[in-house]
Amino acid sequence: MDAAAWVALSLTLKVAAWATGLNLVLGTAVGWLLARKRFFGREFIDAVLTLPMVLPPTVLGYYLLVVIGKRGWLGGWLDRVFGINLIFTWQGAVIAATIVAFPLLLKSARAAFEGVSPQLENAARVLGQGEWAVFFRVTLPLAWPGILSGTLLVFARSLGEFGATLMVAGSIPGRTQTLSIAVYEAVQAGQDSVANMLVFITSVTCVVVLLAAGRLAPFRPVR
Repeated sequence: MDAAAWVALSLTLKVAAWATGLNLVLGTAVGWLLARKRFFGREFIDAVLTLPMVLPPTVLGYYLLVVIGKRGWLGGWLDRVFGINLIFTWQGAVIAATIVAFPLLLKSARAAFEGVSPQLENAARVLGQGEWAVFFRVTLPLAWPGILSGTLLVFARSLGEFGATLMVAGSIPGRTQTLSIAVYEAVQAGQDSVANMLVFITSVTCVVVLLAAGRLAPFRPVR
């Protein structure tokens, strides 16, 4: 495998790691909110946040361009005030991967929190534990297998993200060209050996992650 392929692999792992970390925090927080709080429009919000799972990648990429592009409301503000441009950068690839994979962790986290018996949380409160202590000592540990399973799925999905990333970050070798985009470019250029190697690395990594997630998914919540 040539140097360019190694660079693409390194960039992909960096983007996937950032996307996974962001989703772990955001997905866990939103999953808990939707599982434990009752408010008007809760299911609508859940549906909107799940849209990236079903929207065509090009449509999602277009939405991202509208929001974080230089003419977008957020991207334009960042450019004017801070001089930050997210388009055609690896940070843009992180944003694309984070949003595309977010529903996987959201659904896993919500289901995991809903599987934790409120009676156990109430018992901890009766014993004098505050809300933060209840969450970190009771709720989160019991929900953690499901959250971890979703986190692994997010990492695997981030590794293979293509459509939205291509629209937002482009395909700049050494800067924004991830593994999936490098495979596409290699096939287009007729570099079959490079494409085969990249496909093999991606496939093996995803299979390992999915096997690990499968071992965690069928956990039995304590009631």
